Amino acid sequence: MENIQNTTGDDFVFTLKSTCLDENYQPASQTRLTTNFANLARGVNRKQNLRNALNMINNRFNALAHVDNPKGDRYHVELEILTVTMRIDDENGINDLPMIEVLKTNIFDRKTGQQIEGVAGNNFSSYVRDYDFSVLLIDYNKDKPSFTVPENFGDLHGKLYKCFVNSATYKEHFKMSPIICLSVSGNKTYTRTEYQHPVLGFEYQQDQFSLTDEYFAKMGLKVRFFMPPNAVAPMAFYHSGDLLSDYTDLGLISSISTMETFQKIYRPEIYNANSVAGKIYQPSLKHEDYSLTRVEYDREERSRLAVEQGRYAEEHFIKPYRDILEQWSANFSIN
Repeated sequence: MENIQNTTGDDFVFTLKSTCLDENYQPASQTRLTTNFANLARGVNRKQNLRNALNMINNRFNALAHVDNPKGDRYHVELEILTVTMRIDDENGINDLPMIEVLKTNIFDRKTGQQIEGVAGNNFSSYVRDYDFSVLLIDYNKDKPSFTVPENFGDLHGKLYKCFVNSATYKEHFKMSPIICLSVSGNKTYTRTEYQHPVLGFEYQQDQFSLTDEYFAKMGLKVRFFMPPNAVAPMAFYHSGDLLSDYTDLGLISSISTMETFQKIYRPEIYNANSVAGKIYQPSLKHEDYSLTRVEYDREERSRLAVEQGRYAEEHFIKPYRDILEQWSANFSIN
């Protein structure tokens, strides 16, 4: 699938490309290799890695979608990688710049033969976000006695995200706005409330906002924390609108099953722990009582690549188009 749509006059044109994520997936040369699925799809065990991860997703989906599903095999989750590039036309010519990559879930109901649209936003990753957190923030705080955040931190990224999600390109392909599901923060404390959602599970509240919360707020997203049934730790669900009423149960289950699987793989200390989060919970990557999945994942490589791709964004996007981007950002508004 490829769709090109001019969404902001003559300034930017978004291109959306879709790639199936199955056991035969191989990352394209231009893909963001920090994305979790790309990390899994390399090495001698590439195919088995992907097969195991996809089986985990489907098993978890069917366990949560248990109504009229006695054998636990009614549904099959299909994943597609959505790659968004942004075209800038300036005096140097036309340049397609990589912007965002996410997973979208699609659900096949074996009982009815129905294809059901899932939710986009899973495994959200962004070159500009890599630049902001792995380059700009680090350089800004170098040799400073205390950590501070630059003025207007996250403004450009937030506006680019809003521009895409509100574009005709997005609305043509997706009925629901994205849910971006992330790990909880290791330096925050979470307290379980009395509210329990039938799909999302028990809601937790954190003791204070994180830098990620503030960054995502500039994307127009708010956050709620839930620990789904039979999970061991809460997850952060970033969303616009109403998380509880804007999505179908199957849509929510598709996000939970997909993201919980990836969290178990690359945050096993938290999401594959052998004990369940209590009423007051502080996650830690130093926790030692956890189990490993049968999926190989290189966490150190991912951290290193985040810096490399942040530098790539700086060289190919931020610096060459700084004047254009600043002018566009100053005039941007959602109609």
